[in-house]
Amino acid sequence: MGRISQHPILGVQNEEKKIVTFKYDGKDMQGYEGEPIAAALKANGVMVHRYTMKQHKPRGIFCAIGRCTDCVMVVDGEPNVRTCMTPLKEGMDVRTQYGVSDKPFDQQ
Repeated sequence: MGRISQHPILGVQNEEKKIVTFKYDGKDMQGYEGEPIAAALKANGVMVHRYTMKQHKPRGIFCAIGRCTDCVMVVDGEPNVRTCMTPLKEGMDVRTQYGVSDKPFDQQ
């Protein structure tokens, strides 16, 4: 798996690369501990992180340095977490964000 070795904000990534399990929308996935959540999602084929409030358009990684909000998701129950800058930890619960919720628009 190709990964980011040096992130402009998070710095040099851990060389030991311990594999951890996390949940994405209820499904088990794996990634490297300490890498940005967005990198682990991309490595698992996840490209859409959120849907915009007004037009319900999909968004994903754009700047990857925390300047925009395209990669925000609901992480461990907290909305608007910038996944490009948040290190992955064992057992995290990562969910697609719909507006500011983890519930699809038709369920809100």
